[in-house]
Amino acid sequence: MKQEVIKELSTADLVERLEEERKQLVRLKLNHAVSPLENPNKISAYRKTIARLMTELRKRQLTGTNQ
Repeated sequence: MKQEVIKELSTADLVERLEEERKQLVRLKLNHAVSPLENPNKISAYRKTIARLMTELRKRQLTGTNQ
């Protein structure tokens, strides 16, 4: 997910999306532990997306912006 897309989401949508991404990451990790994934770089991509979402949420907390 690109940063431009993340900035356009509302705060409630960001929180919801963060929960979904975390669940997907856990699911991917479990699947990878059982049998190797075709593309293990997906795990890294999910981690980066989660970090982007958390960064945007934190930025909004600090500036007091609740879109």
